Amino acid sequence: MTDRAPAPGGLALVEALVNTVDLESGDDRLDTPEGRAEFGVAEGDLAQTRELRESLRAVCLAHAGHPPHREVTPLGVLLARAPLHVAVDERDGSAALAPADGRPLLARVAAAVAQALTEGTWMRLKACELPECHWAYYDRSPAGKGRWCSMAVCGARAKMRRYRAK
Repeated sequence: MTDRAPAPGGLALVEALVNTVDLESGDDRLDTPEGRAEFGVAEGDLAQTRELRESLRAVCLAHAGHPPHREVTPLGVLLARAPLHVAVDERDGSAALAPADGRPLLARVAAAVAQALTEGTWMRLKACELPECHWAYYDRSPAGKGRWCSMAVCGARAKMRRYRAK
């Protein structure tokens, strides 16, 4: 859990969704009406939203070179269900994938992933290596080899554990 700046563009949505649950304490913002409203999720859609969140976390872990934290539905399977269309800006002619109806979270996430792929930022969205954390963060390190959401917290914990193990 970090005080880093949010991920750029649509990845901020993905990062925020992954970080709706604190794995260490078990607190889940999706359990609250405010948390669900933040993502436009109805209470009846919680199971699918949590499935999407954990599939995104697994991909963020893979981006950081870590195995998935548990069995999840592959993200590609979930995103294949997203209703998207090509939106063309009439002023400059630019085009982008956009949610077909503007509201469902799955379509907004799929559009964000497509945008990040186009911009080359998708692989920089990672999850912290500490199993009790797995917080999503955008890796702004020059080499793109960040391992922890926060060097001051999770990085320090990992280094201290290694030191004590010696």
